[in-house]
Amino acid sequence: MTTTTDRPAPSDPADRGSSAFTARVGLGKVFAPVPSEFLLIASTALILTIFGLVMVLSATMATSGAGGPFDTAIKQSVFAVVGVPLMFVLSRLPMLFWKRISWIALIGALFLQLLVFTPLGFADGGNRNWIMIAGNQLQPSEFLKLAFALWLAYVLYRKQTLLGDWRHVFIPVVPVAIIVIGSVVAGKDLGTAMILVLILLAALFFSGVRLRIFVIPLVLAVGAVAFLAITSPDRMRRIMSFMNPDCLADYYGDCYQPLHGIWGLASGGVFGLGLGNSREKYAWLPAASHDYIFAIVGEELGLIGCVVVLAMFTLFAIGAFHVIRKTHDPFIRIAAGAVTVWIVGQALINIGVVLRVFPVLGVPLPFMSQGGTSLMSVLLACGALLAFARTLPTSAPGAAPARR
Repeated sequence: MTTTTDRPAPSDPADRGSSAFTARVGLGKVFAPVPSEFLLIASTALILTIFGLVMVLSATMATSGAGGPFDTAIKQSVFAVVGVPLMFVLSRLPMLFWKRISWIALIGALFLQLLVFTPLGFADGGNRNWIMIAGNQLQPSEFLKLAFALWLAYVLYRKQTLLGDWRHVFIPVVPVAIIVIGSVVAGKDLGTAMILVLILLAALFFSGVRLRIFVIPLVLAVGAVAFLAITSPDRMRRIMSFMNPDCLADYYGDCYQPLHGIWGLASGGVFGLGLGNSREKYAWLPAASHDYIFAIVGEELGLIGCVVVLAMFTLFAIGAFHVIRKTHDPFIRIAAGAVTVWIVGQALINIGVVLRVFPVLGVPLPFMSQGGTSLMSVLLACGALLAFARTLPTSAPGAAPARR
């Protein structure tokens, strides 16, 4: 008896051709050309992140603890290594995801923010705005910025045809905004609260609400910030110190940090003292790697280094505002506007504090200041901006607009 072995039938040439075509289509989607705005935002974000890691390493080598001179920079690098790939992963998510995640993101971020008032929370420098989980220090209000921007964009997008009525603008925007901003103010972090106010005003502006309706929350926001400043002796002391024409007389008081920041910038001159040669970082300048990292940039890399940083933020803003201008989706316009005003506005406030244009507010320089939570939240926000940029038509001949 003869047995035969079953052998696979030769595949149909048509099937092989169909599989090859499907593979080519899949690869084509991966390597499809992207708009110039995508490249501009992504490249400036990467350059600023790498620049920030170098400056954090330089600013902390002299004062790092038992972990060694590279301990702080390594911890910051871990967040960058996780955040940058995550930014590009988020950039491929569809608009439906960003719209559906807005409510969940806000509730989750607000829940984390309320944890600062539990035994998990702790205070630093008078602000109770941090939590400790499994030995890791987190600042929930940084994630609250992105969640708040996305939620505002979704709500105002859904009410787009009703924004002529002030009641639809104020509800639920104003009550939720009071809860969100109030949770940060309760921890005495006025700097972050001001950034959240900027996000709120930016979302209302880019949603296209009428000017008379927009002016009301603007006046309320200015009044609230003024009230919080006046009712806090610590904040009033810092504001009066900022306005003091003879700051040297209060050298050992509130003028100590601003003066050393200015001296760091001044000693750098045009070309700087050289990377790693800062003198202020030897425990002279408080928060040298945090809020005053720009002073270390000026001291070590001079005016040229400061101009490079400003140029990178300018290019980032140009790319982001092109997304706002070119999109036809109200959700993208509002969300991109709020995120852009947050990142660029926070950078200008931080640099203004170092230049002593503003009183000390305690906001980090996006991408560059030490702080893993701050870096991660900004990279996540850039992922959203890149996803918005992907919806724009490319300039390649015959390229079809990306689906939303």
